[in-house]
Amino acid sequence: MVRVNALPVMLGALCVLAIAYRYYSAFLATRVLVLRGDAPTPAHTMYDGHNYVPTSKWVLFGHHFAAITGAGPLIGPVLAAQFGFLPGLSWLLVGVVLAGAVHDFVILTCSVRRRGRSLAEIARAEVGTTTGWIAMFAILFIVVIALAGLGIVVVNALSEVRNAKGDIIGHGSSWGVFSIACSIPIGLGMGAYIYKIAPHRPRRIAEATAVGVVLLVAAVIGGKHVGGLDFTPHQVTAAMAIYGFTASVLPVWLLLCPRDYLSSFMKIGTIALLVLGILWVNPELKMPAFTGDEFTGAIFYGKVFPFVFITIACGAISGFHGLVASGTTPKMISNERDCRTIGYGAMLMEGLVGVVALIAACALHQSDYFAINMPVDRFREFATRIHLDPGMLADLERQVGEVVTGRTGGGVTLAVGMAQIFAGLPGMKALTSYWYHFAIMFEALFILTTIDTGTRVGRFLVQEAVGRVWKPFAATGWLPGTIAATAVVVGGWTYFIWTGSIATIWPMFGIANQLLAVVGLAVVTTILVNEGKRRYMWVTAGPMLFVATTTLTAGWKSVMDNPRFWPATQAADATVRFQGWLNSALTVALMASVVIILVDCARRWVARAPLAVEEA
Repeated sequence: MVRVNALPVMLGALCVLAIAYRYYSAFLATRVLVLRGDAPTPAHTMYDGHNYVPTSKWVLFGHHFAAITGAGPLIGPVLAAQFGFLPGLSWLLVGVVLAGAVHDFVILTCSVRRRGRSLAEIARAEVGTTTGWIAMFAILFIVVIALAGLGIVVVNALSEVRNAKGDIIGHGSSWGVFSIACSIPIGLGMGAYIYKIAPHRPRRIAEATAVGVVLLVAAVIGGKHVGGLDFTPHQVTAAMAIYGFTASVLPVWLLLCPRDYLSSFMKIGTIALLVLGILWVNPELKMPAFTGDEFTGAIFYGKVFPFVFITIACGAISGFHGLVASGTTPKMISNERDCRTIGYGAMLMEGLVGVVALIAACALHQSDYFAINMPVDRFREFATRIHLDPGMLADLERQVGEVVTGRTGGGVTLAVGMAQIFAGLPGMKALTSYWYHFAIMFEALFILTTIDTGTRVGRFLVQEAVGRVWKPFAATGWLPGTIAATAVVVGGWTYFIWTGSIATIWPMFGIANQLLAVVGLAVVTTILVNEGKRRYMWVTAGPMLFVATTTLTAGWKSVMDNPRFWPATQAADATVRFQGWLNSALTVALMASVVIILVDCARRWVARAPLAVEEA
């Protein structure tokens, strides 16, 4: 096996992303979208002090980056390391430049120019009523599945671990629970200071940020001495549901925006430090370029094609981003030209997150990687069959101060990989346990900021749908409607976390998320055609066709062959049968919805052809 180190991989990725932002995003901004600095934005024309609020470019960049960068770019590449490092790395770089960043940038700009409307509302106006209704219900389902896929990672990282017999083999992480919980009152304090206590102080944002970062670091350090927060998976799920509900109902300036802004500092700072750590330590990638067929299905069902695409998911392209780009962010854009930095730039940053996550996972010993990512009993059988060399898991557990064996989901794997890289820096070896728990909090901040924003976006969708029948429900400022809609969304994703596992939820999340990206790209392609920019439709239609092909193929294979989908409908256990029927029916319904939307959009493109010639 050819030895590969991380340094050239990291440098090459940075160059690709920098060139893409400098040239390709400039082409999109000036030739395709023609951004204008003097164009009015809904944050000014529809200001209400609750959802429509003009926001500083960099504060909004922080909110948007925090909102879109959930567990996907962290967990997807870690799970995709099962295939080796090359398939995931290739799709991360190509996908984010030509598909993901384009998707986010174009949808954000289109929403800003349409009073901050949601993707479903834009689809209704630009394509047709049928597509609008199908898109609305498909998007709502995807939001629920996406939030479940992200939330279960937090549950697996913080709760106790049990084997097949029900015996506890690893206690919950009191350290992680404490540090994550502290971020909520810190965010509330920042929001109150910036918008209510000192709204006219010129340096209020800098002051609140400095205090918030210091308190957050203190929470990580002090968490080592906190005990008694040993929770079961169901208890962690319930706590997360309460948080998601509360964050969705409160005004956007009080918790959502300041907490996301604070966490974005932590996220961007940590990623920058991790990039520097990789360049300094230059770890060897112990995972080969391709692992081979014997490793297929070790962590989740599926071969490299087409499942690497739905596993990487958010790090390359994410349909969920279209909900944020047509949800909270367009209502806060102060200048139309900010769309380039916030839309394209934040997505490139997410691609970088995916690259460093992949490197951190592939730097682990193969045996350790699979021991953490597989249930304990299943790994023992797997290690014997594959004849994996003994790793250094016992030493790793001693260094981080917790049992990490069998903590499936990818979150703990990433935290261990990050801790190893940070420990390789000068004088940091003795602080491995601190780095590990810092990494756990870092991941949870990524996830929770997506859960709060995603729940809020889902709430908007429910209110839009019901508001079509009863208009008062559509008012986003009406408290009874807000509470009812939020309860529907939170109840949906809580159910899937409560009854599912990473092996069940993540494939559904990947398929749903990528198909939503297809919907978003189809809608904005229609907008380009409707606006007489047919010569530029390849910008969005190209990635749309590729992602549609790979994801529909993966969806069909999952339904027919994945043991947790259609094959499970023949099981003896009634609960397993129900889950098999539910997983299969939802996936097929979603695929059918997307195909209908694509056909409807294509019909619109063809119908516009004579008009386009006439207009030219």
